[in-house]
Amino acid sequence: MRFSAIPLFDFAGDCIECLLIHKIKKRTLFFNQYQNYFLVLNRKIAPPITTINRLDLPQHQKIMLSNNLPLYVLNMGTQEVVKLQIIFESGRPYEKKRLAAKTTCSQLKEGTYNHSSKAIAEKIDYYGATLSTPSNLDYSSIILYCLTKHLESLIPLLTDIIVNPIFPQEELDAYLENSKRRLQIDLTKNDVVAYRKITEFIFGSNHPYGYNSVNADFEKLSRNDLVQHFQQNYTTGNCHIFISGKINDATIKLLKTNLEQIPIGSKAILPNFELTKEPPQKRHIDIPNSVQTAIRIGMRSIGRNHPDFAGFSILSTILGGYFGSRLMTNIREDKGYTYNIYVTQDTMLYDNCFYVSTEVGNEFVVPTIKEIHKEFDRLQQDFVSDAELQMVRNYMLGNMLNMVDGPFHSMEVIRTLMMYKLPLDSFSQLIYTINQITPEQLRMLAQKYLNASEMWEVTAGS
Repeated sequence: MRFSAIPLFDFAGDCIECLLIHKIKKRTLFFNQYQNYFLVLNRKIAPPITTINRLDLPQHQKIMLSNNLPLYVLNMGTQEVVKLQIIFESGRPYEKKRLAAKTTCSQLKEGTYNHSSKAIAEKIDYYGATLSTPSNLDYSSIILYCLTKHLESLIPLLTDIIVNPIFPQEELDAYLENSKRRLQIDLTKNDVVAYRKITEFIFGSNHPYGYNSVNADFEKLSRNDLVQHFQQNYTTGNCHIFISGKINDATIKLLKTNLEQIPIGSKAILPNFELTKEPPQKRHIDIPNSVQTAIRIGMRSIGRNHPDFAGFSILSTILGGYFGSRLMTNIREDKGYTYNIYVTQDTMLYDNCFYVSTEVGNEFVVPTIKEIHKEFDRLQQDFVSDAELQMVRNYMLGNMLNMVDGPFHSMEVIRTLMMYKLPLDSFSQLIYTINQITPEQLRMLAQKYLNASEMWEVTAGS
């Protein structure tokens, strides 16, 4: 509801008395008109909490293109905008040389046979669109946001980027130099060093999820490595396409015409890689003159397809997944050892890990680790109270409401389920588990998974 501002001066009369009378009448009319609105806002009474028992994902459409490429379509929303996401399963597990996957993805929009990097940037900017090429350990993505009416002008450019990149040597050299500089800066940060080390210890230094980049890896990388990685992995066998927003038949026809140019190819063969056989240990990485120490405590964990995953996610949230978690309440609020402490579940396609993260003053390292272990023990020995469990339920269900707020968020959920080969009802099943899980079940999960003796413990600092 919009209210018109009352002007500070309103010369309706010729004297001060007339002016005051006019202003009083105007304000009285204003408050009489909207008094019911103001009376409704009683901030002493909390709004009612509504139980969420079910959330259905919006219906999407799957279309197979002539080159056997799956296109997932979610026609939803009122604004004339679209998000087009093209994903290739071309991450670290498929590399022939370290860092080839991330570097290849980063260089896709740096030039094609038909467009220079400058021309690509100018055209994207001209149409007010956004083009990005994010990647993670498993996937490389090309993401385009634009108005629906501009897709006709931009999709040929996007197709050219996917089909005809040339990986200019000059652009590659600049990227490698910048990456080496960023790496040197990152290696001065305790939290980055601790993260790099704990993943290396959990998976092994030769595992695609465990190796850490060094300057020598950038120096060994050549343009030919990028070309080879692109040719082997950027084909239909490793590709999925997702589009969401305001979509019509012309949009689908346009996508078919252009994206059917992506080369046909079979799924890349996943190489064998071995996990580390070292038992969990305690390791310290010395970083001279640090006033704080980063702490990581973690292990290999279960993935999205595991029957315990939903319950373990709830347990992780109780432990350190939101601001009112056990770790935050104890170590931040009560002890004052840290500004932030949290739990992370990293789920990848072929493996997973779980870890607790924080940074504390050097004098608080030992008591902080002791308190983390104490919280593990509490969850293993005692039942979570009904009040705390209800708080976590409300928090997680609220987050899930946000996850289906609008076409772009909803498609992200659908994309995750598709990429991890999970049924669509997994989303509703998670809601069921959140509502139905018991304190007894949570204690059993803690006894099964939260054992400090089975976790790596890494500290990085002075």
